[in-house]
Amino acid sequence: MRPKRLNVKITIPFLGEIGGEWEPDDAERKAAWELYVELVTRISVAPLREDEGSAREGLASMYVLFATVRDILKRYGPDVAPPGARNEVSFGTLAVTVLNRAVRPVLSKWHPRLMAWESSAPAGRSAVEHERAWNEIGALRADLDSLRLVLLELAQALGNVAGAADLIATPEGVLAQAPQASGSSRPPAPRGPDVS
Repeated sequence: MRPKRLNVKITIPFLGEIGGEWEPDDAERKAAWELYVELVTRISVAPLREDEGSAREGLASMYVLFATVRDILKRYGPDVAPPGARNEVSFGTLAVTVLNRAVRPVLSKWHPRLMAWESSAPAGRSAVEHERAWNEIGALRADLDSLRLVLLELAQALGNVAGAADLIATPEGVLAQAPQASGSSRPPAPRGPDVS
């Protein structure tokens, strides 16, 4: 069920909230779906635990969002950024505001710092080991996590506008434990769809 009008609110750390009433048209629904898919299939809305991945991967994933949003805006044109009343928002205003006010400051702050640290890696040390040894890695990961929460709010709003299922949360029962053969340490082979 696609809502005709909804109230959107996204909290950006140190800036406050952006949002308002949104009455999306078909172009905005399609654009919302495209960006929703990009957000939920990237590291951008998934928590990055201390022992997982690298902050470099997180920053790179955020950079890609600029090209993605730019492409969507150009493809759909001004239909996804119509002028509105003071308390109204659109796909364009939300996407561009989140990029410029939340994503850009994090990238501008951390990209040059991380690049400088990466350039000091001693021979024989992996990029991940070197990154984890950095005294600022905790602060970078904290900023990435704060940004993740902003993008999560944006993704949830976009999913609602598109009328899509929640692809971020795992529904109960989807990842049910499959029974294993006695004495087997390997998971069972995946089965094809049941067509009977």
